[in-house]
Amino acid sequence: MLEIAFAAAALPTSGALALLIGEGEAPAGVWQAAEQATGGAIGRALASAEFTGKKGQSATILAPGAGLARVVAVGLGKAAERTRLLVEEAGGTAASLLAREPAAALAADLLAPELAAAAAHGAVLRSYRFDRYRTQEKADEKPRLARLSVLAADPGAARASHAPMQALAEGAFFTRDLVSEPANVLNPAEFAERCRSLSDLGLSVEVLGPAEMRELGFGALLGVAQGSANEPRMVVLQWQGARAAEKPLAFIGKGVTFDTGGISIKPAGGMEDMKWDMAGAGTVVGLMRALAARKAPVNAVGLVGLVENMPSGTAQRPGDVVKTASGQTVEVINTDAEGRLVLADVLWYCQSRFDPRFMIDLATLTGAIIVSLGHEQAGLFSNDDALAEKLLKAGKETGERVWRMPLGEGYDKQLKSDIADMKNVTGRPGSAITAAQFVQRFVNEKPWAHLDIAGMAWAAKDAALVPKGATSFGVRLLDRLVAENYEG
Repeated sequence: MLEIAFAAAALPTSGALALLIGEGEAPAGVWQAAEQATGGAIGRALASAEFTGKKGQSATILAPGAGLARVVAVGLGKAAERTRLLVEEAGGTAASLLAREPAAALAADLLAPELAAAAAHGAVLRSYRFDRYRTQEKADEKPRLARLSVLAADPGAARASHAPMQALAEGAFFTRDLVSEPANVLNPAEFAERCRSLSDLGLSVEVLGPAEMRELGFGALLGVAQGSANEPRMVVLQWQGARAAEKPLAFIGKGVTFDTGGISIKPAGGMEDMKWDMAGAGTVVGLMRALAARKAPVNAVGLVGLVENMPSGTAQRPGDVVKTASGQTVEVINTDAEGRLVLADVLWYCQSRFDPRFMIDLATLTGAIIVSLGHEQAGLFSNDDALAEKLLKAGKETGERVWRMPLGEGYDKQLKSDIADMKNVTGRPGSAITAAQFVQRFVNEKPWAHLDIAGMAWAAKDAALVPKGATSFGVRLLDRLVAENYEG
């Protein structure tokens, strides 16, 4: 992880420098000092590049003088339109432009301390890299930037603001590591062991195996897992940051560590992507790590159902009927609609045991949500308008956007089975919605939201805060939801 140091605002005498420049702003602070030290070279170069500080603009100046190897300028747009997210993204852009430099500083002295911290947070998020299996990578192919000095008007205040952001980044990185791992490494048992390591942060970690889940009547989850040699697990993580009597917030994640589709097997092309069908569970664990690391004054529980969906002689068949922990029965029409079966048992267990204030589940549940929303927003389904509005707001603020989708009786009726209480799939029309309707049947009228993150868990290209690969979508969204609405 990129190391961040906050320092007083002074022009570096060597290395690289990033300038965050607002639209229409005149040189001041470190920017003005750099301009004077280089004899106006920076200003001339920016003018030549037609850089005006507009949001999203960037420019790079090589060897401008005064001992500086490189200066990068990143636009912040108009002051009246400046948000924390915009500053975070500017910090991320700066970090990407400085990645090849061994030493660098970022001038944030013209920003309030909390925004200087946000710029640092963005730089950290953008610096993530999963390279543990790259054994022959050449040194000159790797990023060099290991430490970024953030120049602030009040370094102490910026450092204090950054501390909870650092805990959040560590949670996001934990999620990205989990989602990036190949399935031959991260099976359900290994996933559970990585959860156990979080007890050092004060989390209570409980791992249930097949015997315990059989005792609880988890027929739906166990049915998904029965074709794999890797046995399933359910992990329960608890954070007690408030009064013991206060009901917890509950987060539930689908954790299919690899999804072949089972007997209803997927096409071979692109199946390697199914290693990240556990991204919902990864997000829940990363969120719980962040809440514990920053000592959030709330009670929260995170539950993840961990299975591998494989075809074999013992695998679940299309047409099988399973009995869920709720007592409801499901006719399994398609074994590739397995995530909702996992969620069914875990959601029922969660509301029965913890009686939470709300339940939010996350799952890479349907390809249909990608058809609907592409890779720009996650699908939000909810039975509670107030909770949905809070999630929409948190999504806008963090850039992890969600779009509310409908639920309704007409969709629910499509789940009718001829031989069981319900079937696990309907036809293709509205199939992301009918999947959510299925999940809702196991909520027992608790305030609930379902986030279908199938289009958001993995990025095909770099973005300001997320390099190509695992995104940790939902960690920052849900942390903001908790911080703004449920902490004392």
